[in-house]
Amino acid sequence: MTAGAVLAVTLNTALDVTYHVDALVPHASHRVRCVRSRGGGKGVNVARVLHALGHEVRVLGTAGGVTGDALRADLRAAGLDEDLTRVAGQTRRSVTVVDTDATVFNEPGPEVTGPEWDRFVAGFDEHLRSAGAVVLAGSLPPGVADDAYARLAARAAAAGVATVLDTSGAALRLGCRGGPAVVAPNAAELAGATGVAGVDAGARVLLDAGAAGVAVSCGTDGIVVVTGEETWRAAPPAAVAGNPTGAGDAATAAFTAGLLLGRPWHAVLAEAVALSAAAVASPVAGEVEFDTYRDLVTGIRPVRGAGRSGRRLCGDDPDADR
Repeated sequence: MTAGAVLAVTLNTALDVTYHVDALVPHASHRVRCVRSRGGGKGVNVARVLHALGHEVRVLGTAGGVTGDALRADLRAAGLDEDLTRVAGQTRRSVTVVDTDATVFNEPGPEVTGPEWDRFVAGFDEHLRSAGAVVLAGSLPPGVADDAYARLAARAAAAGVATVLDTSGAALRLGCRGGPAVVAPNAAELAGATGVAGVDAGARVLLDAGAAGVAVSCGTDGIVVVTGEETWRAAPPAAVAGNPTGAGDAATAAFTAGLLLGRPWHAVLAEAVALSAAAVASPVAGEVEFDTYRDLVTGIRPVRGAGRSGRRLCGDDPDADR
């Protein structure tokens, strides 16, 4: 257990419902073989992994209605501390239909009013007093401004607390203005937020916007970390079959733990790649197969490169910067 709790912020929490079917056929009726329901959202998934790693975690965000009540009950049952701000709207559901692959339907989430947002921020500030790190993760609900994560990261920085940002679109691009220690998009999210082709070039945009480090998940190609001075790359020794839904969340948990422990980039990157792959081996997001993690982590050897050299990184088009 580390000193200072991680504040895992999920502004747009969800009740994740998973249907398992033999085959998903459009415009047809289906017999569901198995149904799973649990509290979710990216920050919640990150919190679950950090909790499993032995870190103190507190889940912050918003929740409302009967789905919000179900979400709270599930977090408590999992042993996760929560202080979710109650909102008038109904917490969204995320429906995943799994056959040989996964098809996901994400509801938009309830609109958050001005007074509800003010209550959340007041609670956030209070919890910062005892925080060791902050995770800002997932989409923004209706009613919350695109620069909300930037403002929360800046508040954390003013309190001397480092932030990991894991989101997409305008929230990612603008969120870097708050000076997060790590931003953790996947390659598609990076391209979408920056409008730039290539992992290295896209990472530079976010660094210039205010991020201290950019960790880009590239699927089976592993993860690339780019800072102002260096680049590190690492990949699992072999692809892991399973459900990739929570892989990025597990990597974000690893980067957060690395901040708490003050570990160097290469060591944190090996942990992130191993945990990400071990999450693929788990059937649900927010969990990792620790036997898989232990089998992988000692065999992962991050490679250092020069981030400004133009050297090709995972997923990059070698002609993208021309």
